[in-house]
Amino acid sequence: QVHVVESGGGSVQAGESLRLSCAVSGNTHNTYCLGWFRQPPGKKREGVAAIHTDDSTYYTDSVTGRFTISQDKDKNILYLQMNSLKPEDTGTYYCAADATGRDCMTGIKALGYIPTDFRYWGQGTQVTVSS
Repeated sequence: QVHVVESGGGSVQAGESLRLSCAVSGNTHNTYCLGWFRQPPGKKREGVAAIHTDDSTYYTDSVTGRFTISQDKDKNILYLQMNSLKPEDTGTYYCAADATGRDCMTGIKALGYIPTDFRYWGQGTQVTVSS
């Protein structure tokens, strides 16, 4: 079992920045990919960014160049630095841990998007961006 707990959401103006954090604990032996997802109001959940234990990353097109995913392996914390925020970035942001194994990032890159079938999920943190 892997536990993930997000923090750092809030309300900001367009153009401002926020950093989300996710504490990861438990049996992470088979967890190679961690990801950030978001669910805008009234829309489906979507993958935003993912990172492998080898530090390779993947971003959805709409956040490339604005968001940065990173991890502190010593502290088991996942981060999402969000710059130049836009109103369309508004939503509930979730941290999740994948359990499909070492090839998770290869799978994501082959798909061309981050699938929402990660196994372990946090409760989410709200991000609201006002224009």
